[in-house]
This record gives sequence, structure tokens and C-alpha cells, in this order.
Amino acid sequence: MLPPFAVDINGIKDKLTYQFRPWQRSFQFWVRAIDIYTGYKVFQVRVNFVKDAQKQEAMWEKQHELAADKIFAMCYDLGGFFLKIAQIIGKPDLAPAAWVKRLVTLCDRAPPTPFDVVKLVLENELGQGIDDVFERFDVEPLGSASIAQVHRARLKGDTGDVVVKVQHPGIQDLMMTDIHNLQVFALYMQKTDIKFDLYSVTKEMEKQIGYEFDFTREANAMERIRKFLYESNKKTPVLVPRVIRNMVTRRVLVMEYIDGIPIMSLGDEIAKRGINPHGKVAAAAKQKILQSLTLAYGQMILKSGFFHADPHPGNILICKGSEVALLDYGQVKDLPDQLRLAYANLVLAIANGDPLRASESYRELGIETFSKCENELQELFKLAQTMFDTKLPPGVVMLQPFSEESSIKKVAVQVC
Repeated sequence: MLPPFAVDINGIKDKLTYQFRPWQRSFQFWVRAIDIYTGYKVFQVRVNFVKDAQKQEAMWEKQHELAADKIFAMCYDLGGFFLKIAQIIGKPDLAPAAWVKRLVTLCDRAPPTPFDVVKLVLENELGQGIDDVFERFDVEPLGSASIAQVHRARLKGDTGDVVVKVQHPGIQDLMMTDIHNLQVFALYMQKTDIKFDLYSVTKEMEKQIGYEFDFTREANAMERIRKFLYESNKKTPVLVPRVIRNMVTRRVLVMEYIDGIPIMSLGDEIAKRGINPHGKVAAAAKQKILQSLTLAYGQMILKSGFFHADPHPGNILICKGSEVALLDYGQVKDLPDQLRLAYANLVLAIANGDPLRASESYRELGIETFSKCENELQELFKLAQTMFDTKLPPGVVMLQPFSEESSIKKVAVQVC
């Protein structure tokens, strides 16, 4: 016999995902991906006829802007895994600036699940009526991302607010379809254009994103990182939400509400308060935010080895006094001591400008590289700067993965 609040979740999935049948998604992806790819290939032929470096640079910028609009449209229209892709490649150290500028706006832009469905999922997961659990529950979500959406609420008998994270029904099957399409595309790209082991990257993404569908795992990760940061410092460098332990299931996660401003809105907030964005007050606030994030990630990666692995702008809140809150622990990574030491060596090699030590660190990290270019060590070092530093290598104005001068084109990378 079904419990009183049990509902047919499969029926809900069917109603929500009719416009996203796997074959339709696959067709849409391939049509758009081929259009973007062939656009770059045709452009490569055109740009080779231009000898002036400044003109070439301007042409590349326009091509990246054109491609960015198409990538944005594909990610927004298809949603699901492609919103996750937008978060991953929408970082200055991973993609051309035009892509980053366009894709970074996709944070928390997934279409929300209707509230009546959210209510059914909640009651099915918690085994109680929503009015029996919550004194107040905001119908409009605070944000909706690729896997779940979050609502502000207040539990009965409490004085503080909580955030309720609810998984979109049916999203796991859709995202797995998307990942498999991307893996085929990655295999083609690394055999024809880019020597980097893109397929291994997509396999790791499949593994990591698979974990995100289990909110009990996320709750455990959040508690572990919170305990480490709070116990390792007199004052934690970043705030981590407290999990409401008796309100966690595979598809629902209830946690402490932290009041703050999304980091993407910080500039607007500074302007609204009449503060000069280029003045000393703003600079000091930004420096404090940067120091907090650097300290938190330095400690998580190098001291603990267990770290938050999804620091895109949608997961960073700026709170009162320029305190930083780190949200969403669906993606975490546990680095063994050997890899932590190898990563530390690579960071030191980049900081000291030591190409030989950087190439040795590649091997320590389990990364095999193959190159036939004359200045192999320098190209390996430039690739290390591109992959692991937060600024572009000297002399590189913009990332151009399809350019013949790109390190990714010159050096083959295979993950062991």
C-alpha cells in the first residue's frame, strides 16, 4: 500500500519532459554543434589569408562573439546538462572572453518546475503535507539551475528561514542523453582538431554529475567541508550552510538560509549604494572577497584534499561585511596525498616560471603529453598556464582553441 502522499513521479516526468524527448534533444544538439563547428572551420580558412596580426585578432574576436551567441542559444533552449556546460566553460581560464561574457549570464536561468509539481515531489519525499512541515513556503523559487531549484521557506516552530532544494523530475535521464552526445562530439574533436583528451574530461563529468542526483551525498559533503573550515580557522574564510538533518532525501535537501547578494550582482549593488566601483572602498571589499575564496580553496585542496568543485558565480554569495558564502555541494572532489603534492608542485612551477618542473608535475598528476614542436617545454608550460592559472600566458591576448598557434593544438594531452 502506498503512503498517503505517494504520487506517480513517472507520470510527472512524462508531463514535464514531452518537449525534450531524447531523439529531439539529440537532433537539436547535433544541428547546432555542427553549425558552430563548421563556422569555425570556414573562418580558419578565411583568417589564414590575412597577414596583419591585429586584423586577425579582431576577426577572431568577432568569430568568438558569433559563436558565443549560438552556444548561448543552444544551452538556454536545451537546458539540462547544457546549462552545466555553460557554467563549466563560462570561466575566463577555459574559454574565449566573448564566450565567458555571454555564458556567465546563464547561472540560475533554467526553466523552473511548476510549484504544483514541486509540492508533489516534496510531499512524496518527506512523507508529510507541505503545510504540516512548513509555516511558510515561497512559491517563486530563489533560483532554478540545471538539476534543481531552490525555495525560501520557514519550518514550523522555527524563527529562522531555510532553503529547500528540490530536484527537477526526470532530469537525470535527460542529462545522461546530453552527456553521451557530448562524448561522441568530444571523440570527434580530439581526433580531428584538438589533441587534448576531451573524452576523458566528459567521462569524468558524467561520473561527477551522476553524484549530483543524490542529495544525501551532497548533505554529507556540505557537513564535512563545513566542519573542516570551521574547525581549521578562528573564523571560517567562507560561510557554509548548515544542513537540516531530518529533512534530507535523495531529491530534497533543506538547509540554513544565508542572506547575501549573488557575486554577479555585486557591481550593481555597489553602484546602488553610491560607492565608487573603482574607489578604495570597493577595492578593499573585492580584495577581501578574493582572499576569502583563495584561503578557503587553498585549505580545501592542499590541506584537506576534499573540496567544493563547482565554484561558478551562481554558487557564490556576498554577505554583510564582504563575507563570502559558498553554496551547492553537489560536485565535490577528494584528492589523495600524491595528487595534492603534484598539484602543489605544478602551482609552484607556474609561479616560479619553471617549465621543466611543470612538465615533471604533469607526469606526477597522471597526465601524459606528446608534442613534436621545437620548443616543447615552452609549449607545455604555456598549456599549464592556460589550464591551471587564472590569467592568460604572456603574449596570449585571448584563448583560441581552434587556432593553429594554440597550445592545445600543438600538445597532445592524455589523462592516464
